[in-house]
This record gives sequence, C-alpha cells and structure tokens, in this order.
Amino acid sequence: MKILYIFCIFVLCLTAELPAQIHGCRDPEAVNYNPLATKNDGSCLYNSATVIPSTSIELPSVLAESSGLIYWNHNLLTHNDDTDPNLYIIDTSTATISKTYTLSGVINKEWEEISQDDFYIYIGDFGNNSTGNRTDLHVLRIDKNSLLSGSPDIDTIFFSYSDQTSFTNPGADKTDFDCEAFIVTKDSIYLFTKQWVSGKTSVYSLPKSPGKYTAQLQITVNVEGLITGATYLESKNLIVLCGYSTLLQPFLYLLYDFTDNDFSKGNKRKISLSLAFHQIEGIATLDGLKYYVTNEYFSRPPFVTSPQKLHSLDLSPYLQKYLDTQATCIEENFPKSNGVLYPNPTNDEVNITTAASLLPARYTIRNQLGQIIDSGVLRFEQSRISTRELTTGIYFLTIGVHQEYALTVMNN
Repeated sequence: MKILYIFCIFVLCLTAELPAQIHGCRDPEAVNYNPLATKNDGSCLYNSATVIPSTSIELPSVLAESSGLIYWNHNLLTHNDDTDPNLYIIDTSTATISKTYTLSGVINKEWEEISQDDFYIYIGDFGNNSTGNRTDLHVLRIDKNSLLSGSPDIDTIFFSYSDQTSFTNPGADKTDFDCEAFIVTKDSIYLFTKQWVSGKTSVYSLPKSPGKYTAQLQITVNVEGLITGATYLESKNLIVLCGYSTLLQPFLYLLYDFTDNDFSKGNKRKISLSLAFHQIEGIATLDGLKYYVTNEYFSRPPFVTSPQKLHSLDLSPYLQKYLDTQATCIEENFPKSNGVLYPNPTNDEVNITTAASLLPARYTIRNQLGQIIDSGVLRFEQSRISTRELTTGIYFLTIGVHQEYALTVMNN
C-alpha cells in the first residue's frame, strides 16, 4: 500500500507539467479518488467520520465566552465575544492564561473571530444574529509589534454585504447575514457567514487595508450547519472551519487542494466532533495536523452543562496524505533557481545572484506555514544569507515582489 501511495505521488508530480490536464478527485482519502487526476475539480466524496478529542481542559471562568482562536508566538490567543476588550494568551498544555492584552479605545460589541497575517492581528466585530440588520460591521486591525510593546495601534475595516438589500429586523437567529469566521490571505479578507435560515455558508471577499468596502459574494457552500470559526494555512491551500448543528452537534468542515482561492474547486469534507452539546467557537493550528478548538460555556439545566474548554484534535488520519503530497510536489510549483541561489539544497548559507536593475531588493524567507523566518535587503549582485539557524526542511525565498523560489535546507 505504501509503495502504491508513493507511486501515486510520483505520477501526480510528474504529470503536473503536462499541458493536458486531467480533472478529477486527487485526494487518496476520497471514495472516488482518481490517481491520474492532475487538477482538482471539487468532486471528491468521503465516508462519514468522527474525531474524538485527544485532550480536553477546562478554561478559566473569565473565558466563558471564548470565541476566536489563533496560534501566535508559540501560544494560543483568544477573546470573548461580548463587552470584554481583552485578548488572552493561553498555554496549549494547561489552558491557563499567561498574559492579557487590553485594547483600549475600542468596544467589543460582538467580537466573533480572530485571524492574522505576518504583521497584523484582525478581530471581526460582525456578529449579527440578534437583529440581522447591523450597519456597523467591521474588522479591527492591530499591529503585532505595537501590541507586544503595550501600546496597540488599531485601525478599522468597515464593510457591508453586496447582496444584503433588506435591513428589516427578522428576529433573533433568523438571518443569513450573521458571521463568525474569516481568514486573511496575502491581499484579502474572506468572510464565512453563519446562515441561520439556509444552513449554508457564503464566502465574501474584501480588502484587508483600512477603509469602507462592499464585501463581494464569491461562492456559497452547503455545510448543513452553522459556521463559527476558521483557520488557514496559505502555503498548503488548507482551510478548516468549525461549527455546530441547530441541535448543538459540533463538526469540522475541511476545504483544501484549491487554487487561487477558488474554494469551489477544492475538496470539501465534513467531519463530526465527539463533543455533543459543546458550542465550538474557535479553531487554530500550527502544522495542519494538530488542531485546537474552544467552546463557550453552555447550560440548559437540569439536562446539559458544558463548561468552557480547550480541546486538542489530531486530523492526521484525514490530512496527512494531502500534506505529504504538498511537500513532495512543492518544488514543482516554483521556478528552478538556475544559479540564482546556490547551493540548493544547502546547510549553512546560500549565495544569491540578483540583477543590478533590481537592487536594492528586499528578501524574505518563509516556512511552509507562511511564517517569516528571516528578512532583509539585498544590496549587491552577489550576496550571502546564513541558513545555519534553520531546521531541515523546505522554505520559500522571495526576492522583491515577483521572484519566489523553493529553498531546501539540510541541517542536523
């Protein structure tokens, strides 16, 4: 079986450069997997599956309404969804609070989600289930360095939905313009709505710079539930959403193997969580295999009481093959270095040749999670960058705006 799997990866990588694309399901986990497919068409079908948490730890009572979650600076960062203006750093192993950041000068009306890019943290104040007619929907953008220094620099991205024409109050939990999940890409924000009427999620896009925008509808996906959180690995084309049914049965919804943020052509897999009557709200991951989710406190006495908790999940049975394929084929997606950088692979340093017309040129080195590991400015046609501190793996070296290369580091 292992030999067959390796052969299938080889075929996928080999055929990636052929002009004739074969459309089909490329996921070995799918029941309709086509090992000859070179371009995903979103047609994969899956058997039902349920994940049991690896660990579940009760959160402090101050996080009874924990709503969003990201992995940042080797810890988790979360917030509550009502009135509380604080961000909380929580330890992944003990679920205790190690630090609190207060965002002075802003109001938490309905903070539902948190996301990030290399330089900013984003908080979505766009909960809209009470009336469905908010006209002040917005995303806060906080400079990471300013947050660490104790003086948060905050600006705002306002938006409205392109297809919302009626602002009549339909009553609580009766709108398709509620939202509790979003991701941030290189140039945009993508919102995933929580649709109480249809049980679907619509994806809207808007710029991620401060201003006032109309969020443009991209696609609608029938998730058969209420979406409450999202986490994103841009380098892997992987999004994992969390949510629950109207009967409070939580689930994950996986979107992956898409191209250019065309989520409709990606794999879509729904996986149940063995956490009945847990209001799952936030989700985060570091590597695409191990995930953390949080749930709000929920009580319907005398039958159900679910304290606020942090859960860890192992999704390697469902995503390991896909992520292995991404790592195997990753160099096929980047131009050959052709002497621009050498040696490649390398261990202690890499030499870079840059055209004089491009100098000075900014460079960045990112890991496979898209995190910046090193950056600087190239000022000479022949330059050297140390890679001694990098662990063995594949990295992305970007020179200027358009030149990007796969750099393999082989260190002990």
